Amino acid sequence: MRKIEHIGIAVKDLAISIPLFEKLLNSQCYKSELVADEKVNTAFFISGGTKIELLESTDPDGVISKFIEKKGEGLHHIAFDVEDIHAEMERLKNEGFILLSDEPRPGADNKLICFLHPKSTNGLLVELCMEKK
Repeated sequence: MRKIEHIGIAVKDLAISIPLFEKLLNSQCYKSELVADEKVNTAFFISGGTKIELLESTDPDGVISKFIEKKGEGLHHIAFDVEDIHAEMERLKNEGFILLSDEPRPGADNKLICFLHPKSTNGLLVELCMEKK
């Protein structure tokens, strides 16, 4: 893993959360994107070199909706940038981590992604990200 790629924050409503985070971070939202496969709308910010991703569910039965019902709005995941997502998935699987998918999936911001199950990471949802080539 090379660096933290972004921090994901679950929110109920991007229309409310985008202006709030623009004020908080003193930074404009630079990109919004629908990720239909993940059932989320996303909004991205950069603050001090760190990327922040807001996640709003597009489906009441979606992962983000269920997360908010259970835990409320807030920190959802930390994403790490990797050079070769396939190799990193294999390495982590061999180290005993539980992957939530066998193959990387398309994610927001031109990335291939894979999540690690929080049961294998002390309760933290970890995302692996690699720029699509």
